[in-house]
Amino acid sequence: MQEETMIEQWVGESWIAHNMPDTLWAQIVLGVGVLLVLSIVTGWIASRVLSRLAQRTLDAVGREDWARALSRRRVFRSISYAVPLLFIMANIGLLPIADPYLSFVGRIFLVAGIVFLFMALNGLLAAWQDIYDASRRAQTRSIKGYLELGKIVLWAVCLILAISILVNRSPLLMLSGLGALSAVLLLVFKDTLLSLVASTQMTSNDMLRIGDWIEMPQAGADGFVIDIALHTVKVQNWDKTVTTVPTYKLFSESYRNWRYMFESGGRRIKRTLRIDASTVRFLTEEEIAGLSRFALLKDYLDGKQRELEETNKSMGELAGLQSNRRRLTNIGTFRAYALAYLKRQRELHQDMLMIVRMMEPDAQGIPIEVYCFANNTAWVEYERIQGDIFDHLLAILPELSLRLYQAPSGADFARAWDAGQAQPAPGAMSAQAPPDTVRAEHAAVR
Repeated sequence: MQEETMIEQWVGESWIAHNMPDTLWAQIVLGVGVLLVLSIVTGWIASRVLSRLAQRTLDAVGREDWARALSRRRVFRSISYAVPLLFIMANIGLLPIADPYLSFVGRIFLVAGIVFLFMALNGLLAAWQDIYDASRRAQTRSIKGYLELGKIVLWAVCLILAISILVNRSPLLMLSGLGALSAVLLLVFKDTLLSLVASTQMTSNDMLRIGDWIEMPQAGADGFVIDIALHTVKVQNWDKTVTTVPTYKLFSESYRNWRYMFESGGRRIKRTLRIDASTVRFLTEEEIAGLSRFALLKDYLDGKQRELEETNKSMGELAGLQSNRRRLTNIGTFRAYALAYLKRQRELHQDMLMIVRMMEPDAQGIPIEVYCFANNTAWVEYERIQGDIFDHLLAILPELSLRLYQAPSGADFARAWDAGQAQPAPGAMSAQAPPDTVRAEHAAVR
């Protein structure tokens, strides 16, 4: 004999028991009405009283963010739904229904109450995620993958409990049956397990953070990481599109992370100027004297002149031939000027690698590569610094009798054709011939 609940005892001793209708259907309707009224009262208490009490308690201890997050994730509402359902399940014995049906209806209400309780727990995890995202630690480490795994575990436990309650069997029996399905479960949850391992490794090794700029050409991703979840990582590309990359691919495949460049405080400038090979030559004494007026070249030219004079003196009589003497070239002087110019720039990192080098000549000219680091990593400022440097270097080329290589275009060929047509053919009349004579000759030809 099952023990009576407090509600059953109260009903048995109240006036309701003395005024109970005789027909079965009327008794069922009355019992349903009583349970409905009591469930509404308990639901109101849970939704109004308990939720407000919890919110005021959180506000009193200085956790207003938690109160807002729990309300936004509907944790209190889920609890207010679960309490009446569990209340009805506990007092379902008020209904004059046969025990087999009564037990089944009670199990249904119990399952519904448990589902809402697990919804409240999932809302609690979501609120935790919201609170963590608003903290500074979220910029370096993401816990979204772990919380999503926790949600999967909670729903798996909820499913096992619901099925075991509905079939009126112990949950341990279902867990023992899952062992035989382990191979199927591993196949179904393969991506989840791979993503879990990848997420754990990336978090522990600090391989990826929200806000990192990554490049992954094989996935079409080039932009900032905006979300790291258990299964996917979202990357917002520069064209404002979003690429979704599986988490395990970021662990098993290579990608470029630009975060360390930003942390170093220097962004590399690596650009090539292609010099027209036909303009490279030795400098004359007059040109050297003229270039000495540039402050950036004065020390270089003075030191280089002394070095060349000492070398040429050591050669003796052989130095009398120009081809044996060491002489300054305009392209070498340009490289010295460019390096001196870079060392004067305050917007460049002077303690990082800085070099101006000549690379292997090819069909597009002689490449002069400028390699240095800007001290501002922001894209717009970086491009401005880079543009200012090369604006100056391009403008100084004519001072050294150098010209930038440029492939001929259709306009160049047209000008050459026009110039060729303008020249008189061999045996033609002199340009000084009278116009009448030229016209008469053209008429004779026609």
